[in-house]
Amino acid sequence: MTEPLPADAVSDLMPALRDVIREAADLALPYFREGGHTTARVWSKAGGSPVTEADVTVDTFLKIRLSELVPQAAWLSEETQDDPARIGQDLVWIVDPIDGTRAFLSGHPDWSIAVALLSRGEPLLGVVNAPALQVSYEAVRGQGATRNGAAIAVSAREGLNGARVTGPKPMFDRLQRGVDRGGAPADFHLIERIPSLALRLVRVAEGAIDVGLVTANARDWDLAGADLILREAGGFVCDLAGRMPAYNQPDPVHGELVAVTGPLRDPALAAWAGGA
Repeated sequence: MTEPLPADAVSDLMPALRDVIREAADLALPYFREGGHTTARVWSKAGGSPVTEADVTVDTFLKIRLSELVPQAAWLSEETQDDPARIGQDLVWIVDPIDGTRAFLSGHPDWSIAVALLSRGEPLLGVVNAPALQVSYEAVRGQGATRNGAAIAVSAREGLNGARVTGPKPMFDRLQRGVDRGGAPADFHLIERIPSLALRLVRVAEGAIDVGLVTANARDWDLAGADLILREAGGFVCDLAGRMPAYNQPDPVHGELVAVTGPLRDPALAAWAGGA
């Protein structure tokens, strides 16, 4: 077990972490062509999901630089072979070098670099940086969440009627059925699905979306940094039973989840269950 970081040490990390993320963005951007295909080499991983030269370049850079920032922290990343030594470690970096790789390679700007530092399985700090949009979201546990340095908070909407919802259509349809069965159809506003899962969560955090739906099989690196940002902005990521994700488990895979504001959590979960 490693020793936990004092609260002031976590805050002190943020300027250096911002510099590292900025450098990582500078490495990724030359491979990105908005509206066109990436200039990076592309190949398929086991299971068929794509990976680009940019993913690997950014991952390698972040592993070196973040390990220098917190040498005692273990490592879990989408593009690095998993090391079981991370299990039981107090401090763990959780990294997705490019969240939304398909968007990145096809020229869609909704991709991000997502980083979290866990302490005892809980996110301690989180950053979601969208280089093509020049937007960066940050949070330190207990200190609120920001977008480009300005404080953010979830929507103040108190009911599902008129809620802005994004996510896979089957999950949206299920939510809609659950509301309809309650006898009062919800006039949802369906928002185009956001390719980067981390960006989907932080847009709930900044109040642009009220309910974000997440299919099964999301990984720690998709969620952890954005989860903290959403919590610090007044929202939640949870499963059908209202349980928050558990991170740094032997298999870092999650079931269906919903990202939602505090007032909408219970009605959204009830509708979601009722639409099954």
